[in-house]
Amino acid sequence: MDAFSIIIPSKNEANSLLQLLPKLVALYPFVEIIVVDDGSIDLTIDICNQNRIKVVSHPYSQGNGAAIKTGLRQVTTEYVICMDADGQHRPEDISILLEQLHKGYDMVVGARSRRSQASMQRSIANRFYNRLASWMVNHKIEDLTSGFRVINTKKFKQFLYMLPNTFSYPTTITMAFFRAGYSVAYVPIEAPPRIGKSHLSVWKDGLRFLLIIFKIGTLYSPLKIFTPIAVSLFVIGFAYYAETYFMYGRFTNMSALLFTSGLLTFLMGLVSEQITSLCYLMSDKQNNKD
Repeated sequence: MDAFSIIIPSKNEANSLLQLLPKLVALYPFVEIIVVDDGSIDLTIDICNQNRIKVVSHPYSQGNGAAIKTGLRQVTTEYVICMDADGQHRPEDISILLEQLHKGYDMVVGARSRRSQASMQRSIANRFYNRLASWMVNHKIEDLTSGFRVINTKKFKQFLYMLPNTFSYPTTITMAFFRAGYSVAYVPIEAPPRIGKSHLSVWKDGLRFLLIIFKIGTLYSPLKIFTPIAVSLFVIGFAYYAETYFMYGRFTNMSALLFTSGLLTFLMGLVSEQITSLCYLMSDKQNNKD
């Protein structure tokens, strides 16, 4: 079995860690387990010490993504497993992810079933994000926001600078891997109800996820964003021109503005596509040197 480490970002999840850490140690006694304490005010550190788990503490809460980045900087193994500290990710499922990883994938994600979603609102939101992200990267994404995954460490670290400090890190790394041409697989998992209260806000973090999707889309495939906008402006402009022509027999300034806006939007997307291609080519060359 290839060497791997486990990163667990945690903020006030002592009650869950009481159950999770002993199970992990029993299943993987020789695996490095890193708990990143994100400014907890409970007994997180004491529980980690009792189970002889390596703990890295933030002096104050910096966010789930920041905790992942802190843990990733500590990892030296070939692969890294990220899992939540709230009890929703079962240690027994790690073997399923690793089995799929050994088929040649760069990242394997535990995809939660609909029954595993915390609420109906979150289930609907996740389905919307999955479909939107799938369209952007031309590949089916089954669970965009799942925090349970095993990843090639070296390739994960290539995108360290892109990861946000919030709960949006799974969204960013998933889309970045797809657009970079790395192989990603999904395996179905059942996520038990979390222990304790969720730190995730459906509306606040939902809007952040949406922004991240568009941010990554414009970074790696700008034409996916700009082309539909340009076409919409052209269609609206043509419809407005047809209406004014048949009613008044003239071409209006508004039609000209819509046509011009559509053309400029498309050209911006085209130029952005070329720029991102050059940036990615330079980044790829740098990674090959390293």
